Formats: sequence, C-alpha cells, structure tokens
Amino acid sequence: MLKVGLTGGIGAGKSEVSRLLVEHGAVLIDADRIAREVVAPGTEGLAAVVAAFGEEILTEDGGLDRPKLGSVVFADKERLAVLNSIVHPLVGARSRELEQAAAADAVVVHDVPLLTENGLAPLYDVVVVVDADPATQLDRLVRLRGMTEEDARARMAAQATREQRREIADIVIDNDVPLPDLRRRVEEVWDDLADRARTAPRRSRPLQE
Repeated sequence: MLKVGLTGGIGAGKSEVSRLLVEHGAVLIDADRIAREVVAPGTEGLAAVVAAFGEEILTEDGGLDRPKLGSVVFADKERLAVLNSIVHPLVGARSRELEQAAAADAVVVHDVPLLTENGLAPLYDVVVVVDADPATQLDRLVRLRGMTEEDARARMAAQATREQRREIADIVIDNDVPLPDLRRRVEEVWDDLADRARTAPRRSRPLQE
C-alpha cells in the first residue's frame, strides 16, 4: 500500500485532482467529507462543537451551520485551533479505519486540506501538493463558489502559505493550467504513484515537473 497525502490551498483545485486520481484507480479518503460525518446530528463530535461554540452555530433542524461556524473560526486562529482539536482526532480515527479496509497494493490518497498546517507530512509515503497562484485561488472562490472577496481572503489567510506547502511536497501539480493539461499531469503522477505502490513504500524524492 502507498499512502499519499494530497493537499493544496482553498481554491487550488484539489478536488478535481482527487477526482482524476480516483478515475485512475486510487482509493480516496476525503478528510473534508469525514469531517462533515463526525459532526453530523446526534454525534459526539457535534455535541463537543456546540459545547465549545454555543447553540448559535446550529441550524433550525439541529445540524451544524457550517457557514456560520466558518465565519467565526476562520477569522480567529485561537477559535480555529479549538475547533481543530475537536474534529481532527475524530477524522484521524475514521481515516485509519478506511485505510485499513483498502487492498494491500492500493494507492490510498488522503485528501487533507490542512496537511501542511498540522504537520502531517511524515504520516505519508508521498505528499502531493496541488498548487495555484493566489490570484487564481481568489478568482475561483469568488467567481465559482460565490464567496465575498473579504471572506475568500480570510479563508486563504487562515491556511499555510503557498511556499510552506511546496516545502513539504514530494510532487507538485500545477493547476494554473487548462483542464487537458491538468489531466496529462495527473496521469504522469498516477503512473509514478502506481510504480511506487508496487515496491516497498518509502519517502521519495520529489518528482520534477
């Protein structure tokens, strides 16, 4: 099994890269999806979040109001740290369960938005960073996700810098390119990952673009 950590800044296009890797045969473990599951109504995770932030972060039907919570924590690093201390252990436990269910020769891609911020690179055999210019990220967040520019900039500022992500990368995927070019690059990366999965997993030298 090859454990791959996939990360990138918000708006960099990491979800598209993970989708393309799955098309090639990767087993995807999506930390964002799991993070939603562990704070679903009725979970211990949601109860802990409410205890920390108050019932005002709930919707009328008792679910988590993610936009409201996001507006609170992404502008306040201390409150973001509190939220992370609740959610991240739960996400980690569920991720390990899913990984253990994968085949022995699988390429298991962990889609982890905050991999850099939380110092998680050593957990993976290979770290893949999806990279885009901050101006590209901002444009995508405003134009495609409907965020205000202020909110988008706050979300970006709460994450690691572009340089910090590239420092921990074994493989960098440039996503300031048209989709056909991205597809070709992901195919190259997949071939490399599949080759590594057929040998004993180890920390690898960066794959040059």
